[in-house]
Amino acid sequence: MSFVKLDNLSKTYPFSGGYIQALKKACLAVKKSEFIAIMGPSGSGKSTLLSILGAMNPPTAGTLEIDGINVYSLGQERLADFRKEYLGFVFQQLQLIPYLTAVENTMLPLVVKRTVDKKGLALEALAKVGLKDKAGRLPNQLSGGEQAKVAIARAIVNSADLILADEPTGNLDSENSKNIMNVFQKLKKEGHTIVMVTHNPEDASYTDRIVNIKDGLVSGNA
Repeated sequence: MSFVKLDNLSKTYPFSGGYIQALKKACLAVKKSEFIAIMGPSGSGKSTLLSILGAMNPPTAGTLEIDGINVYSLGQERLADFRKEYLGFVFQQLQLIPYLTAVENTMLPLVVKRTVDKKGLALEALAKVGLKDKAGRLPNQLSGGEQAKVAIARAIVNSADLILADEPTGNLDSENSKNIMNVFQKLKKEGHTIVMVTHNPEDASYTDRIVNIKDGLVSGNA
C-alpha cells in the first residue's frame, strides 16, 4: 500500500494572458519508509511537485493522498494541523535563525505545543543526527554540514512521517554531502519516508529510487 499517492495531478499557472502547465497528470506512488529522489532540469516542475506534496500548493486537478488522507479535501485549519503532524521540511538555504542555538532552532516546530518537553524532544532529534554535543552552539559556530544536520533535526522533531528535502546538500562540499545522505538513510531505516529534490547524481545514488520529471511529466514512478 502506498503511503504517498498522486493521481492524475496537474497544476497550471496563469501567464501573459494564457497559462503554463507545470505538472501534467502526474502519477506517483511512494511506499512507507521509502527514500526517493526527484530529478529533472530547471523549470521541469520539481519545485511545484514538492510544494504540492508539502500541502502548500493546491493542484488544479487530481488528488494527493498521504497515509490515506485526501490532503486537499481538508479545510484550511485542518490542513495546517496536517502539515504540523505529518510533514518535515529541509530547505537548501536551511533557514536557521542566527541568534538561536541549535537546540532552540530545533524546538521551533514545537512552539505551538503546550504539554511536551520541548527541549527534551529537540535534544533527542539532535542526537539522531549526531549533534547533541553541540546543542548550545549558534549557527555561525557550526560548519555547513552541522547546520544542515540542525535543519534535519528540526524537520524530525515532531516525528514527521514524511520528510521533504529541497536540494539539502546544494551548499555543501562532497564530504558533508555524504554525511547528510547517511543521516537520511538512517532516518529511512527508522521509518521516515523521504522525498528529496536534487540535481546531484551522487546524492541520488543513496536513495531507493529516482523519479524523473521533465516538462511537467513524471516518469520512473513504478
